[in-house]
Amino acid sequence: LVMFFMMVYWHAVGLQNFSNETYRTTPAAFSAKTDAMIEKFKVRDEENGFPVVHPPAGSDVYLLARIWMWWPNLELEKGQTYRIHMSSLDYQHGFSLQPVNINTQVHPGYENVITLTPTETGQFSIICNEYCGIGHHQMAGRIYVVDKQ
Repeated sequence: LVMFFMMVYWHAVGLQNFSNETYRTTPAAFSAKTDAMIEKFKVRDEENGFPVVHPPAGSDVYLLARIWMWWPNLELEKGQTYRIHMSSLDYQHGFSLQPVNINTQVHPGYENVITLTPTETGQFSIICNEYCGIGHHQMAGRIYVVDKQ
């Protein structure tokens, strides 16, 4: 019983759980939002052809999970707050930001929104931590955090 009531304390003070929003969506609608963001804010392509987007601080950022990839890679500014929208086109995936240890589930038909303020520069990995098939072990994405430009 004590642990049950401590959950409220840990959420508010311990910063172990983050508050998020969830909305119903369709794969086509979410994919269209993601493609529009890529077209507007793309700064370069990775060697493997993945686009890297640098949206303005304070904006809504769309991250799409689909069979064995996170799309696109993100470039965010240190100390700026972003609203990260995530959805899946196919199966349930797990969003795990390493080494920060932020974890959440990403489901098809739902758009999860988390608020993220990077505090360190560097390259961070997005790993799928929910088994999604034979290529699951290769499902990785990137978030680059840079100083303000």
